[in-house]
Amino acid sequence: MKQILIVDDNISILKQIAAQVAGGYDVFLAKSGDLALQICVKEKPSLILLDIEMPGMDGFELMYRLRHNPLLDQIPVIFLTANQDQETALKCLETGARDCITKPPEKTLLLRRIETQLALAEFRSQAEAALSPMADSFTITFAKMVDRAGERSGGHVERTTRNMELLCRELIRQGQFTDELTEAELPLIARASLLHDIGKVAISDRIILKSGRLDDDEFTAIKRHTVVGAAILERMYRRMPSLRYLRYAELIAESHHERYDGRGYPRGLAGDNIPLAGRLMAVVDVYNALVEKRHYRGSMSHEQAVPIVMQGKGSQFDPRIVDAFGEIQLRING
Repeated sequence: MKQILIVDDNISILKQIAAQVAGGYDVFLAKSGDLALQICVKEKPSLILLDIEMPGMDGFELMYRLRHNPLLDQIPVIFLTANQDQETALKCLETGARDCITKPPEKTLLLRRIETQLALAEFRSQAEAALSPMADSFTITFAKMVDRAGERSGGHVERTTRNMELLCRELIRQGQFTDELTEAELPLIARASLLHDIGKVAISDRIILKSGRLDDDEFTAIKRHTVVGAAILERMYRRMPSLRYLRYAELIAESHHERYDGRGYPRGLAGDNIPLAGRLMAVVDVYNALVEKRHYRGSMSHEQAVPIVMQGKGSQFDPRIVDAFGEIQLRING
């Protein structure tokens, strides 16, 4: 049975709407944005009916949180509002909500709107499954386009996917990051990891293929590949929201050069403020960079590269991810 989460700080409204949808759906109730977010993480409801004006985290803030969490950003949201003006309705839709209904809602209208959005969500899910083979081909093509001649040795695409899958699977086995990392999300993260450097298509070949040390201006330019890549992938995701791996790809592209101690780029994020997908990619990317031959240097052996990754624990990398890397280091594709 489909699950509906109703969020409103008014208990009377909560009970009224719950009575309207009861029978056809499993219903969860939340009287605050914070509680609603907790329920979303735990239950992954099929649809959310969301009030706008609430103390603390209001509806717009909750909507922002949902849309920036790849596990939750596809849950359809219908805003409930006492305001009937066009400005409010437009703002609701601009946040990514599927619909906006004046409250208290009329039962027949409410049920019809819910049915419509659930049907559309099911269609999007089927479309994603149908497009999956095409998405794989598309992603690999882009990844190989970024692997410019002389920059990376052969096997980079295969190594990235394999190592990301092994690392994620070990973390799942250990019970780490259970709110963010699941068997269902693992293939999306692995596919997304191939696009981590897509922003380099906008960087001059003179800089990308330079054999010597980069000067300050060149290093500033190369750092732009993170935000450029994220912008490219954000636009792609907006046009093709059924390809959910693009959302992970956007997060990875922007954050895979952040450091756990906050000394990375482009935003200087630290600790768990760095998206999990970016923290995972940081470890995989550094290991790959060490064992692959580049145009400006030779490759290291697996035995030489692993200690360097392990030394980054707690400074460059999330300690939990480095520990998982240590567990699988004999199985990764060096």
